[in-house]
Amino acid sequence: MQLRPNQRLKLDDTDDRLFYAYPRFVTHVDEGFIQQLTDLYRDRLKPNTRIFDMMSSWVSHLPEEIQFSHIEGHGLNTEELARNPRFNHYFVQNLNENPQIPLPNEDFDAVLNCVSVQYIQYPEAIFSEIHRILKPGGIAIISFSNRMFFQKAIQAWREASKPQRVELVKNYFASVPGFTTPEVIVHKSTLPNFLQWLGAPGGDPFYAVIAYRTSGS
Repeated sequence: MQLRPNQRLKLDDTDDRLFYAYPRFVTHVDEGFIQQLTDLYRDRLKPNTRIFDMMSSWVSHLPEEIQFSHIEGHGLNTEELARNPRFNHYFVQNLNENPQIPLPNEDFDAVLNCVSVQYIQYPEAIFSEIHRILKPGGIAIISFSNRMFFQKAIQAWREASKPQRVELVKNYFASVPGFTTPEVIVHKSTLPNFLQWLGAPGGDPFYAVIAYRTSGS
């Protein structure tokens, strides 16, 4: 699936680096979402493996008790990345200007992208790069909610319903030969059950789309 040119457009088409020039030391989703993401990482990531956390920030939500052999960070704000205690190394790059990721072929066991996929203007190129840098059998975990910087999300994402956003990410994987059929995890509310029973407003919905690089592809 190729996005049409208009589907790649953003309401704010100024340089993304200007938008992210000032550090934001906040989490963009609630604690329920973060806990579910950490649990997913705990379930799917293996100790002493190599992780690439793309479009990241000052926190990666990785399980504290699991040690990895190398965690490579990437984002658009140096101050945020420098504060992330899990990174062994990081780099700054605007993937919408240059989608070529400066990492070796088949070098990572996992690629993670948390609440940032909605900003990618050339997902076909980015997901091809994710495939390239993953080892055969390596996992890609794309997680997102319903929150976003609206002016920086692409039109295809802004205009899509929640189920359509899941389909978008599945199609991003499907646009690249050599990924397994994507697995989808959806939790409508991340609030604890007792708060839901009390009628509290719903928490951030949790979505994850997961695929593996097939062996030898």
